[in-house]
Amino acid sequence: ILETFNQHQFAYLNIDQKGHVFEIILNRPEKKNALNPVLLNELAFALSYAHYNKEIWVVVLSAEGNVFCAGADLKERNGMTDAQWMAQHALFEQMIMALMDCPVPVIAAINGASYAGGFEMTLGCDFVYASKTARFALTEVTLGIMPGACGTQNLPRAVGVRRAKEIILTGEPISAEQAYEYGIVNKLCDPENLSEEALATAQKICDNAPISIRQAKKSMGMSQNIDL
Repeated sequence: ILETFNQHQFAYLNIDQKGHVFEIILNRPEKKNALNPVLLNELAFALSYAHYNKEIWVVVLSAEGNVFCAGADLKERNGMTDAQWMAQHALFEQMIMALMDCPVPVIAAINGASYAGGFEMTLGCDFVYASKTARFALTEVTLGIMPGACGTQNLPRAVGVRRAKEIILTGEPISAEQAYEYGIVNKLCDPENLSEEALATAQKICDNAPISIRQAKKSMGMSQNIDL
């Protein structure tokens, strides 16, 4: 991964590294950054690179355009056989596990609508800065499916089971202000300042000891899965 990454040509990601801050930017704005197999593979590859590159201390995940991510590309999914759909879903699983298993902090900078799989990516990050115009929803039940990228696990951990049931079972969107009130979003930002504020926090983390950051993140993650 480390040897081939710099030669890789990304179709739907912009990648930037400044010092120890690694930016992963979704770049399929004409499709609302919807997740197709190519983009899912690219995300998993970029996150794996961040996992193994010891010079990366923080990841910032954001998107081009005025929509963060509309979720899975349902137009590409139409007409798939069951086997093709299962193969695509395996890519979702690989991507979300690469995100959640990343040993360094991942900050989400959400600039617009974050729906379905996009919201599940948001929930898989360590914490979230959002534009005041952002919106969030898990819309899967309105389409006859259910959240399949750990949304049913990460949302209750963020907001509590009762609130999560309301959000998932209605499929209704919530505003950035509601997401902040519920504990999904750490900070609301003016749209023009979102990237700057997320990167500034990333740099504050980088000013600290990198092994301490990795181990503290790992320990806090374990706190959600084992007893005291």
